[in-house]
Amino acid sequence: MTESLESRLATLTDRIEELEDELRRKDERIATLEARIDDHDERLDNQQKRLENYAHHLEQTDTRLEDHQTALEDLQTDTKTTTKQTKAALKKANANKRRLRELQARELEKGAHLRADTVDEHELEVRAEHIERITKDDGRTYVRLPEHTDPLDRSDVSLAYGDLLPIQQLARMDDDMLQSTTNALPTRLAAKLWKARTDSSVGDDPWNAGCKGVREYVKASDLKHWIRRREPGTSESYAKKLVSRTIDAVLDLSKHRLAVRKRTERKNGLEYTERRLIVPDDAAIPGETTATNEQPPETADVLG
Repeated sequence: MTESLESRLATLTDRIEELEDELRRKDERIATLEARIDDHDERLDNQQKRLENYAHHLEQTDTRLEDHQTALEDLQTDTKTTTKQTKAALKKANANKRRLRELQARELEKGAHLRADTVDEHELEVRAEHIERITKDDGRTYVRLPEHTDPLDRSDVSLAYGDLLPIQQLARMDDDMLQSTTNALPTRLAAKLWKARTDSSVGDDPWNAGCKGVREYVKASDLKHWIRRREPGTSESYAKKLVSRTIDAVLDLSKHRLAVRKRTERKNGLEYTERRLIVPDDAAIPGETTATNEQPPETADVLG
């Protein structure tokens, strides 16, 4: 009886110890879970704070975007207004330019001399083959139609004699003065050839209008016939020699502002090479500039 009681007590004691061990394990698990919950709560708090910060930044971004959108709309409105104003100004400016060109063309056709820096020669439509430039005694450059004197007679076309090329100086002399100035026939022929080019009253002009960088030119063959007309009784063989000597004289007296070019031509099915005395477009000849070779259509009457 006693042993049975002791055995039951021992069993009960073991069971109590087992329960206590199990309770301690559960307490430990509860403590671990509570710690994990605390960590989760802390992380949740941090995430909540970050979300609140993000929301604040989004609000600020939305506000900035609204400000930018408003500024963009204002800018677009200003741009549209400026574009309209610019188009209106350009339209008015183009209309004024057309009126100015028409007035300038009319004044040139009346004989006016216009300051070159106020005229766009290539935009003018005048009843003339070209517009020429001149230098007046005020030192300024003007444009006019060929051989048109200033109707207001405000100043003369002026170029100092010493500024002229030797060939220009000789070309201004009459036959007697030229004869007394030089005994060399090629020199006199060079002066007369230049005068024929620049003075329409001479009549016998062998020069031709050029193109592609050449203002004017004269063929050696045409020059030979011209020499025989100018110097009656000259044989063809001597005229050929005079052609070369005259060309050399022109080059020398023009200070080589002119040049000689060879060009292949065809006649009667045969090719031959002939020399040409040329005035280049960019030749720096005092009192002369490149003429505008284009022939624009006639201008319509201008109302006003």
